[in-house]
Amino acid sequence: MEHPKSDYKEYPKTLAPDDFWGQVRRTVHGVPVSEGQISMIVNAIKTGLELDQGDVLLDLACGNGALSRYLFDSCGQFLGVDHSEYLIEVAKRNFEILPNFEFRVGEVSEYVRSGIDPTRFTKVLSYGSFPFFTADGARTVLQGLSDRFVNIRKVFIGNLPDKERAHLFYPLGTDYSSMLSDPVSQIGIWRSRDEMEDLALETGWKDIRFQSMPQEFYAAHYRYDMILQRGD
Repeated sequence: MEHPKSDYKEYPKTLAPDDFWGQVRRTVHGVPVSEGQISMIVNAIKTGLELDQGDVLLDLACGNGALSRYLFDSCGQFLGVDHSEYLIEVAKRNFEILPNFEFRVGEVSEYVRSGIDPTRFTKVLSYGSFPFFTADGARTVLQGLSDRFVNIRKVFIGNLPDKERAHLFYPLGTDYSSMLSDPVSQIGIWRSRDEMEDLALETGWKDIRFQSMPQEFYAAHYRYDMILQRGD
């Protein structure tokens, strides 16, 4: 059975219980990326968020926790939220082994709108998942973080596909125009840096920075990261 790239509920069940990177499609042509590639991602997140032991980190659309676990040594508390019951089961079984480091089932936009005690969080991560949020969902998430999570100092939104670089991803001659704004397409919604900046400004974020991964990163030629702060 074929599963769309955005399906993180049923597709992961078709893989081995310990195929952590396959379950969240952190793969190239179906092969899990190397630990060296993962290390580059972890370093970008830790550096971009400036994590320290005083931080309470919220990981939105955390998947199975395979990436989250690498951040536990750099923050004091952690909560990962994801809509996939199966992936959260995997996360709890394999990575929820420390007090105050928890994984929970929940729709991201709903959690941002109504989650209990939002003021306890100081940093937010959303890695590789934002393109699969609908236009309304993306706006809801950024607006909710701005309005309710008032002690958040930084938000790291990682692995965003750049609309202006889509031609570097799709094979020559492919008509990909209909896929650029489809949240259930192979990559999800492609947004340019200007579009992401406009969305962030409209939802209350004043200090916006973009960064690119090292050239040797497997997706560096068409993806980028965005870091948000409230500003003065």
